[in-house]
This record gives sequence, C-alpha cells and structure tokens, in this order.
Amino acid sequence: MAQISDLISTDIEKYLKLHQRKSLLRFITCGSVDDGKSTVIGRLLYESKILFEDQLAAIENDSRKFGTQGGDIDFALLVDGLAAEREQGITIDVAYRFFSTDRRTFIVADTPGHEQYTRNMITGASTADVAVILIDARKGVLTQTRRHSYLVSLIGIRKVLLAINKMDLVDYSEKVFDRINGEYCEFAKQIGLSGVQSIPLSALKGDNMLVASEKTPWYSGPTLMGFLETCEVDEARMLKQAFRMPVQWVNRPNLDFRGFAGFITSGVVRPGDRIIAQPSGRESKVARVVTLNGDLPVAAAGQSVTLTLEDEIDISRGDILSMADTPAEVADQFEASLVWMIDEPMIPGRPYLVKIGTQIVTASITELKYKINVKTMERLDAKQLGINEIGVADLALDRPVAFDAYTTIRDSGGFILIDRVTNNTVGAGMVNFALRSSRNVRMQPLDVNKALRSRIKNQLPAVLWFTGLSGAGKSTIANLVESKLTAIGQHTYLLDGDNVRHGLNKDLGFTNADRVENIRRIAEVARLMVDAGLIVITAFISPFRSERAMACSKVGSGEFIEVYVNTPLEVAEARDVKGLYKKARRGEITNFTGISSPYEAPESAEIVIDTLTTNPDEAAEIVLEKLRKMGVI
Repeated sequence: MAQISDLISTDIEKYLKLHQRKSLLRFITCGSVDDGKSTVIGRLLYESKILFEDQLAAIENDSRKFGTQGGDIDFALLVDGLAAEREQGITIDVAYRFFSTDRRTFIVADTPGHEQYTRNMITGASTADVAVILIDARKGVLTQTRRHSYLVSLIGIRKVLLAINKMDLVDYSEKVFDRINGEYCEFAKQIGLSGVQSIPLSALKGDNMLVASEKTPWYSGPTLMGFLETCEVDEARMLKQAFRMPVQWVNRPNLDFRGFAGFITSGVVRPGDRIIAQPSGRESKVARVVTLNGDLPVAAAGQSVTLTLEDEIDISRGDILSMADTPAEVADQFEASLVWMIDEPMIPGRPYLVKIGTQIVTASITELKYKINVKTMERLDAKQLGINEIGVADLALDRPVAFDAYTTIRDSGGFILIDRVTNNTVGAGMVNFALRSSRNVRMQPLDVNKALRSRIKNQLPAVLWFTGLSGAGKSTIANLVESKLTAIGQHTYLLDGDNVRHGLNKDLGFTNADRVENIRRIAEVARLMVDAGLIVITAFISPFRSERAMACSKVGSGEFIEVYVNTPLEVAEARDVKGLYKKARRGEITNFTGISSPYEAPESAEIVIDTLTTNPDEAAEIVLEKLRKMGVI
C-alpha cells in the first residue's frame, strides 16, 4: 500500500492517534447516466494512493477486459463492482467506498444515474453531508440532473458541489462552464439550494481533482479534494440540535437495572437532564449515561448509550427521548413529501406500514395534494404516484408518534413506507408538519361501549368478510348466512358490494384507486357496526390482500373472519348471471377482476368454501359452525 503519510513509516502510533481524531465526511455522487460519477470516485481512490498492489493489478487487468479507455486505466471499474454494471458500463446499485487522506476520512456513495434506479439514489443520500452532482460538459443540465438535485434538496443536503466533468471534451472552455453553471444555479435557487460550489473537472485526465489544472487558468476555486477536505461536516450541526434518542431496546439484565438503549441522533445528554418520553409525555431525570466502557459525564449525537432514569416510567421500543424543554412534536396526521420507489403505483387509502425512527405503525395516504414536474418544478394534480415520482401528501397513522419536521432534524423527520403484504419498501418520506386535525380531533369517551352492546345482544361482534371472484356466489351464501343467523335470534347486518354502490359508494368507479377507496369505506362502516355489537357480513370481491388486511386491522383480535369463496375463473365466467364477463371480454368493461385486473386470493382465510363440491346451503352451515366454535353465537 502506498504511503499516505510519512508518519506511517516513522511513527505509526502517532499516525494512528491522528487518524482516530480525523473528522468523517459522508458524500454522495449523483447525476445523469455517463456523467462520470464512478470515474470521479475511482480517480479519487487512485490519486489518494490507498490501493494495494493487487488492487492496482486487478484494475489494470479489468481495464483491458471491460474498460472504455483504449487500454488506459478505466477508473470507473474501481467502483462498478456488479458484473451487469461492468458489461453495460453503468452503475445499478449504490456502491459505498471508504478512503482517507491526512486531513479527513470519507465514505462515498456512488449512486445510479438511470431514471429507473432513482430509488437507489435515495438510499445513498439519506446519510450524506455533501452531494457531488456531476454534469457532462457536452450535455449540460438534464432532467435526471434536476431530479437528483431536487431529491438532494428534499433530503436536506445543503452542501452541493457541482462538478462539471469531461471539460477535456469541450477544450476546457470557460464559456461552456459559465453557461452550465449559470443554468444550474438558477435552478438551484428554485429548489432551495444555495451556495453551490462549481468546479470544472476532467476526472479521466485528473484536472482539478487533487491539484489545480493548468488547463483551466480562468478558474481560481478549490479542487474537488480540497473542497471535500475543508467543508464543514454535519456533526457540529447535529450537536447544536435538540436532543433526540429513539429507544431501540429496554435493557433489563437483572432486577436491579433498567435502562433504555439507543443511538443519539441529535444533541447532547448528561446525568441530571430532565427528559420526556414521547409520545406518552412522561417525564423524568437522567440518572446515568451507561456504555460498555463505563459511565459518561456527557454523550452526544453519533453515540450509542443506555440511559437510566430516576423514576420508573413506562417506556418502550419506538419511543423517543427528548429534552423536556425542547420536545419533539406528537401527532397521528401530517403532511409529507414522498418519493415513490416501486412499479406498483401509490394509491391513497391503501394501508402501508410506516417506519419512523425505531417505531413501525400502520398508516394510509389520505390525500395526494400534488406531484412535482422535476423539469419545470410545476405542481401537478394527481391521484397517485408512479415509480420515481415525487409528490406531497397527507398521511394518517393508527396512533400518535413523536417526530420533527424533516428540515429541523432529519433523523426524526424521515420515514419509509413498507408494503404490508410483501414487506418491501415502497416509498420514502420527509415530514413537513403536523395537520391541525391531528391536534384538534380526539376520540370522545362514551359510557356505552362495545362490550355492553354485545352483552345486550347475547353475542360476540364479528365481521364475516366474504371475498372471491365476480360470480363466485358470495352474495348468495352471505344472504343465506344472515337468514340463518336471524332465524336463531342473532343481530346482523349484510353489506353487499352492489347495494352500497347505490348510495355510500355511488361516486366510485372501478379503477384500482377506486376499488381501494371502496373497501376502505366498507371497512370503516364494518368497524362501526362491530362497535355496535353486530355480526357484520360483507360480500365484496375485495381483490387486493392489502385492503383485506386493512379491514382486518380495523377490528379487534378474533373479530375478523375471512371467508374465501373459491370458484375457478372458468366456472365463475360460465355462470355470468349479470353478463359482466362477456362485456369485459368485449372490452366494454375495463379493470374487471380476473380479466383485466388481478385477484389476489387469500393465503390463510379462516374459512375456504369450494363451490365445486359445496352447495350454498352447505356453505352457509359451514360458516355458522365456525361461528359456534369461535363462541360468536
């Protein structure tokens, strides 16, 4: 390994001590395809002389096999580790690299340039202090440049280095540099990025990378490495922020010790500080700041510690510890900026999991206010977001959470959206502010509750949720079930898919978004009827598992009984009592389940009825027998 400092060979202990005190800068490279992001990082690694001899030999060999520089070293190959990336000459995944100079250590994230991989760029930018935005001097500011810059602004990165690369291909023209710099800085002002540092580069030739280039005498600013080594890191800013520590674990090794372990995301804490646990609002004083190496007199952002308190108060994983005089906000509804990250569109009303800090709650997007045209920054009306689209929406959570506005404290204001069924991350969000309705609307306590209403009716409340294809027999069986229950004196109500579309859901069509809203409304009505002590029977296609899971979450444990009326498509189509399948086949009905829209069959329904072997009356008896076994009737 080449020498980084003379101290390595003369006084290794002194070098190591100096190395431990170096500040750490996390930065991200982003921009459009072929702007030279990987080449910039590869050149930094090469010029910083941190590569082993075998690494140098490997890159020289790979350059001959995969390189694009006619036998010269292709520095991009130091970063593009995936085979697909080397074959295509692009970056797909986020590649992280660590390197060090005498003045600072660095973690750099090289992010994809292709539009379809924009979601990967979010991952790399979430922890970055600085964004290095690459522009090809021949192409200027492109749509993807604007998209990445807007995301950088949303994520809260305020230090931006505009690297106008490939200056060697435009004869190091000052005029070209000034034109691109002016256009970009004008756009940067629109999105709140100020103080952009622009540098003319040739990563391939090394111009203005580590030393000032003689080929750009008209430029007097810092080199790329000079900027990275001297710019202020976010550690100082984080120390000045209000104290926040999401609780990751309640540490209870024995009866005499109870502490709350977590990673301090901002601020400082000392024994004697008065803290508040949120969202509960309970207060206490810090007794000790405990670490593996002993107690500390003070702990700061970036440290993992265990806090013990003077009082025994109830704190759980997911709670946030704050200073009592500078608490986080608490709300169950807020406005947020969203970046959508999967092919399946975001649909208002559909339930998702939200991970904010160390807490996971259920939430739905109640309203998409608008989406952003990244070319013009225009706000566009929209009902849903597609992959890589950015918008602003209102979210409603199933319980209050502690948070900060993202622009105030990034770690407690950022969140991800997770699909409830697949557990895949589908979006990333930044909290803007709590909605007024979250503060002003509270549940009103009532003297007559569900338990009392149920005792009066001599039954347990429940939801019988019939699902299946159109023509499967849901309504027929559900109607028989209600008749049999009424005959034995039970209190019921049947919500039928066709009937509710004549009133409650008259305004809804059959798009995926409308289907989601259709089921959301029915689930809320069913919840109210269960609270009234009724046995509620629903007969809806309800094609999506996520919406059925949402309906289940609205009622108590054991109160939701999914009944899958399993009828093959060809059998349901052969029945076609309403003639709907024929219309769908002729293209007269769009988004028809089983033909032009999917049906997601239940994976673990409490009751499965095979209509090929069971007639409707037998099916109804199967349902009643299940209710008896569960103690509902």
